[in-house]
Amino acid sequence: MKTIHNSSLLAVLKEQHQQPLSVVNPANGETIGQVPKLSKNGIIDAIERSQVAQKDWAALPAKTRSERLQRWYQLIIENQEDLARILTSEQGKPLAEARGEVVYGASFIQWFAEEAKRSYGESIPSPSADKRMVTVKQPVGVACAITPWNFPIAMITRKAGPALAAGCSFIVKPAELTPLSAFAIVELARQAGIDKDVLQVVLGESPQEVGEIFSTHPIIRKLSFTGSTRVGSILMKQCAGDIKRTSMELGGNAPFIVFDDADIDEAVKGAMASKFRNAGQTCVCANRFYVHDSIYEEFVTKFDQAVQKLKVGNGLEQGVHLGPVISESAKANIQFSIDKFVEQGASPVSPTQQLDGLFIQPIVLRDVKHDMEGVQNELFGPVAPVIRFSSDEELIDMANDTIYGLASYFYSHNIKRIWKVAEALQYGMVGINEGMVSSEVAPFGGVKQSGIGREGARQGLDEYMDVKYLCFGGL
Repeated sequence: MKTIHNSSLLAVLKEQHQQPLSVVNPANGETIGQVPKLSKNGIIDAIERSQVAQKDWAALPAKTRSERLQRWYQLIIENQEDLARILTSEQGKPLAEARGEVVYGASFIQWFAEEAKRSYGESIPSPSADKRMVTVKQPVGVACAITPWNFPIAMITRKAGPALAAGCSFIVKPAELTPLSAFAIVELARQAGIDKDVLQVVLGESPQEVGEIFSTHPIIRKLSFTGSTRVGSILMKQCAGDIKRTSMELGGNAPFIVFDDADIDEAVKGAMASKFRNAGQTCVCANRFYVHDSIYEEFVTKFDQAVQKLKVGNGLEQGVHLGPVISESAKANIQFSIDKFVEQGASPVSPTQQLDGLFIQPIVLRDVKHDMEGVQNELFGPVAPVIRFSSDEELIDMANDTIYGLASYFYSHNIKRIWKVAEALQYGMVGINEGMVSSEVAPFGGVKQSGIGREGARQGLDEYMDVKYLCFGGL
């Protein structure tokens, strides 16, 4: 099977897809490619073809599906550099981070290739001598996904991997700002032997149109969405019409907590990793920092010193730590939040300056109060507001004071406190003395208005399978 890792994936895409939607590099405003958009009828046709292809895909032995997914994983790794450059060019994150995302995204294909062979049913002890009871797992059918721009590869593979492993066919609508990555990894799936109708990428005239088709078409039995809570709520309502299964990974407002017994230097390292990855544009990044009174000044000083060393620039350039934010509206919203904090009494630890284009200087804000307006908002940018606290009870109340419940982080060496706080935090994921929690082997997802369902781990496969109970009588 021929690979394309020695030539540019982007060049291949340009040859295949000279269509209406232009893709722009946020670092310099240059158009880097074009991708096709489908009419409503075109999307419906893709769904119908997906239904036909799904039957043949599900009929394959699990081992065969596993082998093709493993080959897809290998091709992604072999083409890591091309994929990373496409990703950085359309999304903006530094090349080192883009390379990391390619490997992270590939890890879900590898994991679910293995899990494809382990979708076990069970034997149930019968209450009657003449009956035998078992369960089997079967694919839900045609699955679809709507993915965001901040992790254009990983958010697709985290959904497509389990869907294909389960025996579903899969249709993804990537973000209009970052579609090249989607077409690139699906091109590699083709080379891995995954049929073109089993795994498809579609873009429509508008995101709303595609969302409505996905959530109302009767053929589609599962919708997975990563994005805002507002849009997730709309999609869930639309899916209710024919009782579709849904997975929703929605907004976050992650607290990052530093207790008085924490290793401050380690906490600063964790804070840097959590807050400033992808220029703060992640749903699980630290959004608000709570630091105990007794170590507040030391933490703020060390944290800001680390932040001042970050280099902002084009992600393709050497030594850059923070690329641009994704759009003019994103930059305006971030600046509005900073101005609001300052207006209400917070202040930057170090002097700040306005940067040209879509670049934003990372900033640490001190003297932030929990009741300030911005504390309840998902900042989605390189802004770190730091809040004081004095007691564990006060801290837990403030940390849980949000409609969101995706990720949370805290640093402490007191084992009694660790258990108490970990159990009290109302979040789907808790990082304890760790600023990076995502892994293909662990369940990813939130509670409250951060969504429903889990991705990754063995739970991720269950999201795309139905449990069927078989009762054998007259034995």
